[in-house]
Amino acid sequence: MSSRPSDHGTGRPHTGGGAPTAADYYAVNRGGGLFSEGISQRIGARIAVFAHKNRLTPTVLTILNLGLGCLVSFIVIATAGPVAEGSLWAAPIGLLALVGWQLAYAFDCSDGQLARVTGQSSPAGGRLDVLCDVAVQSSLVAALSAVAKAQEPDTPAWLLAAFAATWMVNLVTSVMQGGTQAASMVTSTSFPVRAAKLVRDYGAVITLAGVVLTVAPQWAVWFVALFTLINGGFLAASIAFAGRASLKGS
Repeated sequence: MSSRPSDHGTGRPHTGGGAPTAADYYAVNRGGGLFSEGISQRIGARIAVFAHKNRLTPTVLTILNLGLGCLVSFIVIATAGPVAEGSLWAAPIGLLALVGWQLAYAFDCSDGQLARVTGQSSPAGGRLDVLCDVAVQSSLVAALSAVAKAQEPDTPAWLLAAFAATWMVNLVTSVMQGGTQAASMVTSTSFPVRAAKLVRDYGAVITLAGVVLTVAPQWAVWFVALFTLINGGFLAASIAFAGRASLKGS
């Protein structure tokens, strides 16, 4: 899953009178999908308002995303065994994951909004954002894999390895689509198409992950299998799409 739409990309600084509003920040959001645009980016805009008021830089928000996201993942990993054994309730840990990962993603959305509106964009900030995204998503993958293995000890190692490898497909393809490399296999913006793309919307996916950990952590292995299949299929389709375009010389 990708959270790249929130990077410290270039944008038009706010030139109106007074401090930028949440609407100003939301206007420069980089999307991310139906869920991310409707919820995560809107929360991010309000965080950006607070950050600007308190003179926090985009880099501070990026680091908050890193710290919170990795901390929540570490807690999920540390409690995976006790939850599976029944000595610890799953619901509090799942709710922590649901809220914590969402808030971390909102920080990730807000850093780019703040950078673009206030004119604080920089190549270094963009690189930091990508690296922190990789770290947070790596920790999240490790957490989900730990829960799956704890709940189902017979979960094959190859499935967890494939899950970890294919999870980053969206992040990699999003980075590759910058500038002159931008392309999309499905360009329609109709609601049915956008709804179908929720399976690749990072905000929607971590919501589903949090719900699974809260309500039925024993389903974690099926979550892992499902998204391995989805992301692996998208990788294969992307290779075919890029290969076809390459053969055409475009």
